[in-house]
Amino acid sequence: MAAAVTSKRRDRIEVCPDLASLSRRGAELLLTAAATAIAERGWFTVAISGGSTPRPLYQLLASEEFCGRLDWEKVQIFWADERCVPKEHPDSNYGAAHDILLSRVPLPFSNIHRVLGELPPVQAADAYEDELRRFFGGELLPVFDLILLGIGADGHTASLFPETLQTMASGRLAAPVYLAKLNSHRVTLTLPVINCARQLLFLVAGEDKAPVVREIVEAGNTRYPAALVRLQGELIWLLDKEAAGNLTL
Repeated sequence: MAAAVTSKRRDRIEVCPDLASLSRRGAELLLTAAATAIAERGWFTVAISGGSTPRPLYQLLASEEFCGRLDWEKVQIFWADERCVPKEHPDSNYGAAHDILLSRVPLPFSNIHRVLGELPPVQAADAYEDELRRFFGGELLPVFDLILLGIGADGHTASLFPETLQTMASGRLAAPVYLAKLNSHRVTLTLPVINCARQLLFLVAGEDKAPVVREIVEAGNTRYPAALVRLQGELIWLLDKEAAGNLTL
């Protein structure tokens, strides 16, 4: 059972006992968002993330219990960020999602909008931005029904890191990012796109995230990229007990 508390940021916070219950709660929230979007607009647009934390959620969505509760033909899947590697590479966010979710559900291939990580970074970002504009239309910012994000112990989210804050003011929808400390090229949705989402779930698990969660949620420290995620819609922090361990709310 998740316990809801209120933060000074006016975000919604739910604390779950462990990663398993966090994942189940996240899956239920996704299904609710999907049902609402499909009823109101005819499809459900979601941008998903990589990393280890969302994997149990994806496994749940592909399970017999959850799979049949979602109209997959009306689901459009995008990515919040991607590493610039081929889709078969073990570091590919698309590859991980394909193995544990996409290949196990009746999702039409045309509903998958991946970042072409096998291209050079600038070309990959350009191609993804073109795809976003093609699907969402015109020069307006895309409005996702739901974005799933995590945060790092350094406060990064998607591939928006403290040392790449300039990406957030680039005027782009999708931007190439190079992380020298990791020698890693990536493509990420930019902050204006993320902040236009109707709903966003931060999925955060682990004791190592507790300090930065407190800095963002309680102290409002804006030196962290994740602290700059301030939605026009609803932002929900789904935390396990360890990640919420430093909160005093």
